[in-house]
Amino acid sequence: IGVPENDLKNKKLIHFLDAWYGVPYKYSGADKSGIDCSHLVCRTMQDVYDKKVTGNVVDLEKMCDHVKESKLKEGDLVFFKIESKSISHVGVYIANNHFMHASTKKGVMISDLNEAYFKKYYYTAGRIN
Repeated sequence: IGVPENDLKNKKLIHFLDAWYGVPYKYSGADKSGIDCSHLVCRTMQDVYDKKVTGNVVDLEKMCDHVKESKLKEGDLVFFKIESKSISHVGVYIANNHFMHASTKKGVMISDLNEAYFKKYYYTAGRIN
């Protein structure tokens, strides 16, 4: 992800990424047979950060204190309006402009916020306290 391995201090996050990377996307899915973006975020928050959250992308955004993109920290949520007037996608910020999410085409993966596609649809970011 463009971050030296020694810079990733959160071992829970590393193990979570290893365990879930490549799991296919499934609308309303919530397990390793298939998962959607909001369920992945809720699972990450619970398993990695010990924060119990539930809901869809709109619910998750309402739970957050908004943060500027330039102030993102590991565990923050990033929201997108992909060809929609409302929030339609969410991921978990990792480091170095990279975030984990459940892509409809490639399943659980890591992407770069600087990619043109994500720059185009980026909406906001937030932190669950």
